[in-house]
Amino acid sequence: MYMLGLGIILALLKYLEIGPVAAWSWWWVLTPFGLTVLWWAWADSTGYTKRKAVEKMDQRKQDRIDKHKDALGMRPRKPR
Repeated sequence: MYMLGLGIILALLKYLEIGPVAAWSWWWVLTPFGLTVLWWAWADSTGYTKRKAVEKMDQRKQDRIDKHKDALGMRPRKPR
């Protein structure tokens, strides 16, 4: 996501002709967009995106269980 944000900022600077970016070639300005596409393709093909989503859901589930146990006065168990 950082590369996408960088690409947007550089494209705006180039389009509005602000600073040294105005003198750069469009190829250099658009490079972060290409890198972003490569990153998303890699993340989807390797399962990285899905794995992170599952980890996030598991953490939310465990936090919810711990919260309910704490409300009942039970101490959550430490992981072994």
